[in-house]
Amino acid sequence: MQRNPVGWFEIYVKDMASARRFYETVLAVKLSPLPMPGGIDAEMVAFPMEMGAAGAAGALVKMDGFSPGAGGTMVYFSCEDCAVESGRVVAAGGRIKEEKSSIGEYGFAAAAFDPEGNVFGLHSMK
Repeated sequence: MQRNPVGWFEIYVKDMASARRFYETVLAVKLSPLPMPGGIDAEMVAFPMEMGAAGAAGALVKMDGFSPGAGGTMVYFSCEDCAVESGRVVAAGGRIKEEKSSIGEYGFAAAAFDPEGNVFGLHSMK
């Protein structure tokens, strides 16, 4: 099976409850606690994932030594129409960085800040 090169992502947060509510609201999904192996002092909640499916899965992570903020890795969430999800950002406590715009043959993208300052993208083909 061919896979895209990204296999996992982590979005670092300080306030897990707030971050979880934000992403659940914007993406209209349910995040689930992800048990940590022994000895790792961290809290994780995972985005919906299907083991063995192509594409990347990931989680929100609260862990000492890792801080939220812009300027790091950019995660793009796949959407049917990224205008729908970006339309939920402000009401959920975030702010829009870039409204939905065409990226040519690759569809459309929008970018936003979550309440902790992380920048994330939304991508759709329409």
